[in-house]
Amino acid sequence: MPEDALVIFTPSGKRGRFATGTPVLTAARQLGVDLDSVCGGRGICSKCQVSPGYGEFPKHGLTVARDALSEWNSVEERYDQKRGLKKGRRLGCQATIQRDIVIDVPAESQVHKQVVRKAAAERDIVMDPATRLYYVEVQEPDMHEPSGDFERLADALRDQWDVEDVTAGLAVLRKLQPVLRKGNWTATVAVHRGHDSEGHRILDIWPGYSEDRLYGLAIDLGSTTVAAHLCDLRNGEVKASAGVMNPQIRFGEDLMSRVSYSMMNEGGDVEMTKAVREAIDTLAIEVAGEAEIDPKQIVECVFVCNPVMHHLLLGIDPFELGQAPFALATSNALNLTGADLSLGSIHGDAQVYILPCIAGHVGADAAAVALSEEPNKSKDLVLVVDVGTNAEIILGNEEKVLACSSPTGPAFEGAQISSGQRAAPGAIERVEIDPATKAPRFKVIGCDLWSDDPEFADATAATGITGICGSGIIEMVAEMRIHGIVDGPGLIGSPEQTGTDRCFMDGRTYSYLVWDGTEDGGPKITVTNRDIREIQMAKAALYSGARLLMDKFEVDTVDRVVLAGAFGAHISPKHAMVLGMIPDCELDKVTSAGNAAGTGARIALLNIAARAEIEETVHKIHKIETAVEPRFQEHFVNASNIPNAVEPFPILGTIVTLPTATFNTGDGDDTGGRRRRRRA
Repeated sequence: MPEDALVIFTPSGKRGRFATGTPVLTAARQLGVDLDSVCGGRGICSKCQVSPGYGEFPKHGLTVARDALSEWNSVEERYDQKRGLKKGRRLGCQATIQRDIVIDVPAESQVHKQVVRKAAAERDIVMDPATRLYYVEVQEPDMHEPSGDFERLADALRDQWDVEDVTAGLAVLRKLQPVLRKGNWTATVAVHRGHDSEGHRILDIWPGYSEDRLYGLAIDLGSTTVAAHLCDLRNGEVKASAGVMNPQIRFGEDLMSRVSYSMMNEGGDVEMTKAVREAIDTLAIEVAGEAEIDPKQIVECVFVCNPVMHHLLLGIDPFELGQAPFALATSNALNLTGADLSLGSIHGDAQVYILPCIAGHVGADAAAVALSEEPNKSKDLVLVVDVGTNAEIILGNEEKVLACSSPTGPAFEGAQISSGQRAAPGAIERVEIDPATKAPRFKVIGCDLWSDDPEFADATAATGITGICGSGIIEMVAEMRIHGIVDGPGLIGSPEQTGTDRCFMDGRTYSYLVWDGTEDGGPKITVTNRDIREIQMAKAALYSGARLLMDKFEVDTVDRVVLAGAFGAHISPKHAMVLGMIPDCELDKVTSAGNAAGTGARIALLNIAARAEIEETVHKIHKIETAVEPRFQEHFVNASNIPNAVEPFPILGTIVTLPTATFNTGDGDDTGGRRRRRRA
């Protein structure tokens, strides 16, 4: 009898073993994976599309063969001919599991659509965009003074607007003559101002006076999510925002897994580049549709991203970033076109600006955070933490600024957590545990009521209670620590140790029951000891990076902490400190900056002078490479405790009193209080 095959779903990280021949949709449903289907598995609705991953997956210890799923069948063939399937996609109701497989569930196949946590924050930005509209009156041709229409257009821009050194592509030259004649020798011209001495480029031209708006995209290309803000280049207004999961997750949840995938699979880097470019192109169409504009009106893009994403976006193999000395192909800012990145949905001559990287593991996203939060202009010592799959950490004041990157992994995004999910309606995002009963009450996204409110059930009937998102798991684990359900080393106690039968034996360790919706066909939501471990590893990596920068500054405290990132605005400072994610600090000195990297991207999009400013600033930021710092591991081990095994956190001690009991019996079995039987 063949051995059951291991199936790993991304981005959720849920996994299980299934018999050969099990449909992918069936496996997803049994594991509680968010995979849509409305036709009962008949191959009609196409909602259950999935993207299987093949090749070497070092993090999972898997080699996925090309025959890991059943062959393409007649139902899929018929659907593809009638409606079309994206290349590489399969229908989850038709494809069956044959061998070990990694399967990505794309955003459009998920029932519970993501709430854009990377929404644009309110920000006053001085408007000075690189691309503007100019109305010009052009001299008509004269046989006695022969010159080309383009040269006379350039003269008009110079004489009427002081716009010099003008160039244009073939697309503009092809339409130039009919446009000028239709407009009776007047035209409106979209001109992109080059950086420094690069001159100007005409992107498009319209007859007469045109009030067509020009738009730009500010894109925060993260390891787990991609967020885009569509901005009006005339006034800076954010017309639409949208976010999608980074499709590269199926190749590896964290950056080093993707580097490994590239190293272990020939052409893997090309595959990942294609996937993310297609996602960005689709995202551009989505935000344009939301704003009810033509995507071709998007004439400019600004990207911020970490170094690995930077290279994969550009089509550069990230191999060198996987080993010391972590050399970038280039750290400078880049000026490209949309065509260079295969972005076919936007304007054909759209200009692309990518912020400079700071170092091999500290990228353009950290540069964007520095542009947004300006630690180099702060009189007090400020720690800026951009929380994500790969955390960017900046510590500084007007004297100096230090920066590092720390690989926290995807746990803070809800991935790799047993009941974890993206931020979507129905996801638990706030938690409180009763100190007497040890029962939780919670809030879910899409509802303002707590779960113990009599009207909560009716208010959440449409969405249900589906899982726990990143901010929810942070509060959940912290509340469990505060109320003695989990101890400092991270073990969940037994019912006798914790005083609640919500703690139940789950294999070799205990788990904590949060919500049981199985009677109504919903999920059973629990927190397992493996979940605690995932959060411990993530928060230890985050804190260790911050502590390393503090060592370099020769300080034990900071004056302020700024939480940034996809859900920085949704993290409770108290719970973050209980976990030991951030250094001990007065709670009113812990603030949120929202999506600071995205804000930095918008600033660079809407103000050309900001580009020169950040390019100068990054040269003054001192980069600390955590991978080669000997004290990083020491801090990591200490920070694995909740909140910390060594550092006292005195300010936190004035706010909460954490139980001192430990649930390990001392025999090292890590079973939450049960002694392992000795072999005879």
